[in-house]
Amino acid sequence: MILHPTVIANLLAAYIAGGMVLYAVFYGVQILKHWDIQNGHELQLVLERRTYLISTLLSYVFGLQLLSLFLYIFTADNLTPLFVGAMCAAGTLNVDSFGYPTLVLKIFNFILAGLWLVLNYVDNQGYDYPLIKKKYLLLAFVAPVIIVETILESAYFLDMEADVITSCCGSLFSSERVTGLGSEIASLPARPMMWVFYSAMACTLLCGIFFYFNNLGGYLYALLSLLMFFISLVSIVSFISLYIYELPTHHCPFCIIMEEYNYIGYLLYILLFGAVVSGLGVGALIPFRQVESLQAMLSGFIRKLALASVILYAAFTTLVTYEIVTSSLVISYEVVY
Repeated sequence: MILHPTVIANLLAAYIAGGMVLYAVFYGVQILKHWDIQNGHELQLVLERRTYLISTLLSYVFGLQLLSLFLYIFTADNLTPLFVGAMCAAGTLNVDSFGYPTLVLKIFNFILAGLWLVLNYVDNQGYDYPLIKKKYLLLAFVAPVIIVETILESAYFLDMEADVITSCCGSLFSSERVTGLGSEIASLPARPMMWVFYSAMACTLLCGIFFYFNNLGGYLYALLSLLMFFISLVSIVSFISLYIYELPTHHCPFCIIMEEYNYIGYLLYILLFGAVVSGLGVGALIPFRQVESLQAMLSGFIRKLALASVILYAAFTTLVTYEIVTSSLVISYEVVY
């Protein structure tokens, strides 16, 4: 294990989140079994007091879970000088077999944690906690994934040795030889991917705007929002990164978070993750619009979520377009390798 302040911070955050989630699940099971708002039994009163405490704790825990994704990437980038061959977070995450699986789980848990926070906020607006069983069912699904993430993250940092020789991002995200997922994405032709990105984004934004004004097509927007999230991640590797680096062969999705590129990657990823969580929140809340205690606020809140998602995706696209327009790189219509 490498004793570095950011490593310790990651492990503390992971253990706190894992411990609090297990504590919440223990009482969540009781709520799922015994919750009955119409019952004035002593157990119901205990559960009502307990759920207020648990919801508050989980709000902080899942907020920490959102931040932990960026802390993890920051830590991987910060540890780069310790490993031979590493030039950015891409190499650091490759020092053992746990780095990239942990990153994937953190991305997945970011979205789930965001959705839980959305459900929790709406549930707290109802006088009868109408979504309480729904949010604890979601917690029961999220908890095992967070525990697995904690185990993998612990294994990643504890197994880390400073004398390991790792791969640089140039080999992990190289379009010249397809030897992995990163290389396969990097080998996608830039121009066609640009058309795919802008066409898909136009459809997503139009659908979101249509839902905002007409209150129709919410499920479609949620689906398009998720699809746009993956297309955007692929596009960052395929062509967006090329314009930021102004190099036709540099496809790394991690170097863009470095100081020499003004940390633009953090802003891109924050906009992108915020957009997908807001967009999926629309689809998650639509089934509850007819709940009596939520009717006065839920439709308006769902529209606000859709608008937030549209604005974030539009800001992401504007930033990408600015980088393309101001870049000195010119990509021909031929496939770029």
